[in-house]
Amino acid sequence: MNILILEDEQAAAIRLQQLLKEVAPTATIVGIAESIQDAADWFAQHDQPDLILSDIQLADGLSLDILRQTGITAPVIFTTAYDAYTLSAFKLNSVDYLLKPVDKDELKAAFDKYHTLYRKDDLVHQKMLDLFKHMAGNRPPYKSRFLVRQGERLITIPVSDVAFLKADDKVVFLYTTKGQKHIIDEPLDELETILDPALFFRINRTYIAPLDSIEKISNHFNGRLKITLHLAADDDVFVSRARVADFKKWLGK
Repeated sequence: MNILILEDEQAAAIRLQQLLKEVAPTATIVGIAESIQDAADWFAQHDQPDLILSDIQLADGLSLDILRQTGITAPVIFTTAYDAYTLSAFKLNSVDYLLKPVDKDELKAAFDKYHTLYRKDDLVHQKMLDLFKHMAGNRPPYKSRFLVRQGERLITIPVSDVAFLKADDKVVFLYTTKGQKHIIDEPLDELETILDPALFFRINRTYIAPLDSIEKISNHFNGRLKITLHLAADDDVFVSRARVADFKKWLGK
């Protein structure tokens, strides 16, 4: 079994390695990443491990973001000092959620659960995910922030800071309310499914925008609507005639 550790506290990383020797003596620790940047670099260069042991708050952000952004499917045992991220963790292939300092018996129980869950079609794990989704009111886990590169750093941008998203020749750009522009990995078709539809609307094949960024709406030729977006006033943004009814319905929610 190959295990990756995401942990920014040296003492905690050392303790995990010591516990793993007792709980999973045949396991191989394939890497230790101290930050989101380290984790992104590791995932870019290696196949996914069999299991990830991850703190949630790393040196430069939340591990939840990098796991979500990179589409990691490997199971995760979260080890953290915070209990506020339990539901978010269980939406990301979580096996267990252990609070620091990690107890040996609890870690062993988590590994026992891992071996149980990840056998034969992961049926037990799916039942757990269904249970937590039910606890959350069956609401889809809409995206709450974006992970973007700024120079040599990775930063997070909450969706409340998004002015609009624009596709340009197969590249998608995120424009912030502060006038910044970032490249993001997700195509608009995917973003349309993971952004809260109460807040964002797919205006056309090129734009997704939140309600707060719409400055003006006017009728246009052939039944279309012309939209003026904050920070994109020079662009001609149109709602097609086929989408006008849905757009008006969205506006009236």
